[in-house]
Amino acid sequence: MKRRRILLTALLLFIAPVPTLAEEPFPVFASDPDKVDYKFRRREVAFKTDEPPGTVVVDTQRFFLYFVLPAGRAIRYGIGVGRTGTRWSGVAIIARKAEWPKWTPTADMLERHVNYAQWKDGMPGGPDNPLGARAMYLLNDGKDNQFRIHGTPVATTIGQATTSGCFRMFNIDVIDLYNRVSVGTRVVVLPRVASKRTSLFGPLE
Repeated sequence: MKRRRILLTALLLFIAPVPTLAEEPFPVFASDPDKVDYKFRRREVAFKTDEPPGTVVVDTQRFFLYFVLPAGRAIRYGIGVGRTGTRWSGVAIIARKAEWPKWTPTADMLERHVNYAQWKDGMPGGPDNPLGARAMYLLNDGKDNQFRIHGTPVATTIGQATTSGCFRMFNIDVIDLYNRVSVGTRVVVLPRVASKRTSLFGPLE
C-alpha cells in the first residue's frame, strides 16, 4: 500500500495542467492531430529506458518524442524532424522556454529562401510563425546550434522530415510538453539505426 501511494504521488508530479486554449492570444486547434496518421496522436505508452522520469527522449527515425514518466511509462508525441543531412543525435538540455516566440531565420535559411529576407530581423509570434505556440531552445554540447523543440502552424508536417534539424510538434502538444518540462531538462536524441524494423524500445503501441 505504501509503495502504491509513493507511485501515485510520483505520477501526479508529471501531470501537466490542462491547457486552457481560450486563454491563448492566438488560435490553437485541438483538431490538428486529426490531419495526420492516428499513430502520431499524443498518448501514454509503455516505455523501457534507463533515463530518469522527466527526461525527453527523441526518436527521429520513428518521428516520436517521449516524456519519461515513472514506472516504465512515457507520454508519446508525434513530431516532425530534420531532412536527411540535418538530423543529429546526442544529449542536449533545454536552456530557454518561450511562449509564442519570435522567429529569426538563420543565415543558411536566408541564403536558401529569398522570401525570408523580410524577416531577417525576426518575425513576431503569431499564428503564422514557424515556431508555433511554444519553443524550447536546446544547448547541444554547451552550444546553441539553432536546434529547437517547437510548435508549427502546419499540422500536416508532423510525421515528416522537413525541418532544418528542429523537432516540431502540434501546437496543442507543444503546449502540453512545455507545461511539463523546465529549463535544464535533459533531452536525449537517439541515433538512427540501420533497419527501420529495429527499435531501442521495442514495439510501438
